[in-house]
Amino acid sequence: MARVASPNAFVTLHDEIEPPLLSADRRRCFTAKGVLGFAIVSDDGMVADASGVMPDALKFDADQAFFQKSLEYADVIVHGRNSHEKSPCGLGRKRLIVSSRVYALERADWSGAEYYWNPQGASFENALAALEEPDAIVAVIGATAVFGLFLDRYDLFFLTQGANVQLPDGRPVFPGVPERSPESILASHGLLPCGRGMIDPLRNLAVSRWRRLRPYPQTGVTP
Repeated sequence: MARVASPNAFVTLHDEIEPPLLSADRRRCFTAKGVLGFAIVSDDGMVADASGVMPDALKFDADQAFFQKSLEYADVIVHGRNSHEKSPCGLGRKRLIVSSRVYALERADWSGAEYYWNPQGASFENALAALEEPDAIVAVIGATAVFGLFLDRYDLFFLTQGANVQLPDGRPVFPGVPERSPESILASHGLLPCGRGMIDPLRNLAVSRWRRLRPYPQTGVTP
């Protein structure tokens, strides 16, 4: 069962951006499972520098607070082997660590709460089944190849921008950036912009929400 938090946890976005899930009823917005993406990007669409490391210039307290609180909604976190994400809020969640070093699925810890997953050898559904989370709320947190892997699966993508930072030769949020903007790529995969909230006005840092409209399973009506 996904964790449910008070809307007050997202007070800075209360009017502009709806949190990923405000209550269990929000599961109606998803068909079988919910896939959420989270990224902060430089002005040229990068999530890391040329060495694959997120620089301090892309680390902001307001964004980190939003990101870490959002992870409380997730049952499963998906990231690459070199992801920066090993924070206290993320710890304790089940994980899929995307890796080409395994054939399909391989336990990454003794408990079975973390698996190395090669998408070429096992489907996403099989990977969730290995974690015993077939209907999970999934948080995808990078990096480039992992973000790109889910472009046709995201139900919501939260894109933080406005850092006033350029990262020449950096690692892009999606394959195809910077030749195309992150927004263009999200739109080309069926997501629509549906909200933008300022999380740090002094730094002009804002989160935009991109949503894939799906019909409610019970009614067939698109919300």
